[in-house]
Amino acid sequence: MVDLKYLVFFSVLLLGVPIGYALALRFQWIEKLIFFLFIFFTCEMVDINFISMETYRGTSKGFEFGMVDIAMYIILLLTIKRAPANKIIWLPPGSVLYLSYFLISIISIIHADVYLYSAFEIIKMLRMLLYFWITYQYIQTQEHIETFMTSVAIIVFYIFVSVVKQKYLYGVFQASGPFPHQNSLTMYISILGSLALSKLLNHRDANAPIWFLLFAMASFCVLATLSRAGLALFLLNCIVIFSISMLLRGNEQKHLRRRKWVVVAILPFVVAIALFKASDTIVERFTNAPKESGLTRIYLAQAAVKMANENIFGVGLNNFGHKINDPYPYGDHIPKEISRDSSRRGLVETAYLMIAAEAGWPALALFLTLLFYFFILNVINLFKLKDHPSRYIAIALVGALVQVYLQTSLEWVIKQTNNFYQLMFVFALIAAMRRLYIPQNKSTSRRIDHAFTSLARAPRAEPRCITTI
Repeated sequence: MVDLKYLVFFSVLLLGVPIGYALALRFQWIEKLIFFLFIFFTCEMVDINFISMETYRGTSKGFEFGMVDIAMYIILLLTIKRAPANKIIWLPPGSVLYLSYFLISIISIIHADVYLYSAFEIIKMLRMLLYFWITYQYIQTQEHIETFMTSVAIIVFYIFVSVVKQKYLYGVFQASGPFPHQNSLTMYISILGSLALSKLLNHRDANAPIWFLLFAMASFCVLATLSRAGLALFLLNCIVIFSISMLLRGNEQKHLRRRKWVVVAILPFVVAIALFKASDTIVERFTNAPKESGLTRIYLAQAAVKMANENIFGVGLNNFGHKINDPYPYGDHIPKEISRDSSRRGLVETAYLMIAAEAGWPALALFLTLLFYFFILNVINLFKLKDHPSRYIAIALVGALVQVYLQTSLEWVIKQTNNFYQLMFVFALIAAMRRLYIPQNKSTSRRIDHAFTSLARAPRAEPRCITTI
């Protein structure tokens, strides 16, 4: 008998995608809704696992497919439909680096003992590549960026409500919201909070009270996780955004400069009140953290280095959770009082060492190059978009990426499906924003921002018209 969840999934896939595509072509608000869901379902994961292995302690536990994929296929069809007007770039910026990282990671399966575990991770990496590719192709206009920011606002509010419900209705000590772990929530909401803060400080037409409130909601969510690394790094993230916002003013209006100073004056008091209110739980979290936790991190990191050193291509994608246990020797140095069950040891906390352990030092080098590439690309956007209304996004992502990259050195959360999707969206957004200042048609040398202006002045009788780039 066919499992009901598979029946529901394939029904939505076979009926929902063509119906959603047809409606999106007909109604602009439907298209915006689908784009919102394309982002939203990276937060609230509604999915199923084929060949599910929930008891396995790995970064992938099955072949995941869900509503984010349904929305992704609809966006893909819209992209293909508009290909004559919006030329498809088969290899977006950074895609060659990701493909290189992906291919060298696949080689690692020669050392894998459980090929199925590796297959779980390979399918996930392919889904992330497709998500990145579709996002880059789809984001063509300023309107798409504004739809994205509207989605950010709604998602922040949704996560905030979820966290408040957990903390005050159910008494959860470390809230995780709709995410599998509080560290996942911290990284995800911090990126959204960065965007809210940067828009508040740097966007001329932003509704300041709304974006201040959204930033406060995001900050509360970070505080509610009681993640020591998350709290410290989110503060660093905000300091980076504040510093850049104060230094890179451009030709901003007087009221925007005044707004920055008002926020700088008010925010410390708000932060002080919030920290005072939560001081008891924060102190408890920092002072009563078990010493075994810190020691376990060190021992698992040593095991990861051992795996990477002994296997040039690692022990196999998604096989760390298998080979850290007996009868393999990599965890033999871990004392029994630290790891009482030698058949169910944990995962190394830093994602960088996990990549090295599972796919080898060359894969880690490529992954770090990929991260560095998009950070530099975003910094270039920051300077090239001087006086452009979307510059605040580049400012936000400088602080956000600093936090993500540092947090990834302490936690493996970036390999969680939610956070992996979000990072690939951010990378695609950074690449797509180059369209705001680089001519896409050299024969006419038209800049995208000029095209946006023309679109805004054009008659609205044809709402489905897409500007040729």
